[in-house]
Amino acid sequence: MISVEQALLNVENTVKPTGNSEHIKVSLALGYTLFEDVISPIHMPPFRQSAMDGYALCLHDNLSYNIIGEVKAGDSHHTNLKKGEAVRIFTGAPVPDSANAVIMQEKTKRTNNDVTIASQVSLNANIRPLGEQVGKGQLALKRGTLLTPATIAFLASLGITEVKVYSKPSIAIVVTGNELVSAGQVLNYGQIYESNAVMLTSALKGLGYEKVSVYKVDDNYNNTLNILDQVISNHDMVLVSGGISVGDYDFVGKALNDLEVTEVFYKVKQKPGKPLFFGTRKTKVVFALPGNPAAALSCFYMYVLTALQKMSGNLGFSLPKIKASSQSHFVKNGDRAQFLKAVYKAGKVRILEGQNSSMLHTFAIANAIVYLPETEGSIQENDVVVVILLPI
Repeated sequence: MISVEQALLNVENTVKPTGNSEHIKVSLALGYTLFEDVISPIHMPPFRQSAMDGYALCLHDNLSYNIIGEVKAGDSHHTNLKKGEAVRIFTGAPVPDSANAVIMQEKTKRTNNDVTIASQVSLNANIRPLGEQVGKGQLALKRGTLLTPATIAFLASLGITEVKVYSKPSIAIVVTGNELVSAGQVLNYGQIYESNAVMLTSALKGLGYEKVSVYKVDDNYNNTLNILDQVISNHDMVLVSGGISVGDYDFVGKALNDLEVTEVFYKVKQKPGKPLFFGTRKTKVVFALPGNPAAALSCFYMYVLTALQKMSGNLGFSLPKIKASSQSHFVKNGDRAQFLKAVYKAGKVRILEGQNSSMLHTFAIANAIVYLPETEGSIQENDVVVVILLPI
């Protein structure tokens, strides 16, 4: 059994980008990662641009200027200014080549076709130079950049409509257990409604992973072996729900071993989620998650999501971690590290009741996890604690 810190390090060091790529429209690229550098096809801005509403000036020694015209955003005409002349100009409009400063309108006084400025302005004041953001032929964005709303807007401003990105991995969810039935069916004695596949599928699709398939297998070794062999061959990542413990009808561990899945680790000194398995078969990544729903979801956020982001080319990913003041008192049993469901707001965090690994009702209202290391046994009110913010 290894520590949380070592388990996270093992995931970081083991998982690599899939190497698969595709071209995608910029408008659909949110959440993808660039597979190659993007070179700017234009200067940005593509002309000298006014940074504000005011007057573009051809500077001279006097404070008074003769207004000879007007330039709005989108105008394409070229006005030639002589010393002492000005044009009315608006934010984003092209500054005439003969103008060498823009003064904001609040610092001027206009009388008919003359404008008087309050004081002399510096050369090139309030003018965004050609290529200020990026020049034509220069590097706009590096390979490995995560495409956010801001980066997508930047690409669109350069006139780029399509980019080459890392393909997102295909994922198989394998649900094990004779006791599981789908919601909507009659629930017989001894049965429970299956929720892990729905939970994991929702989490994946909410995070932009659309290539998700779900498989159900009963507690039978040969069936488990065949399904796992099939999904490992056909998908980039496999998430197994349940069947990884050491009960008489837990066949996942034996099947993975017989399928030559290399074990990176099995069992982590944590609560919930101790019986977590992580392994690989060539380039394929396999996580066997605990069957208890809250444990499975904790392991998904802490380990699986990091692996998915790395496989998608986002090498620097980690869930946001902050420090906050605890509004709760908590004492743990045992010496394992704990992931505690919590609600974070405005610098304070409240640890929720019902931390059992089988309980989803607590996770249903949580927006954060408080991490209590194995070396610490309790949290007191007003203690500063580590809070992991969930992507919900």
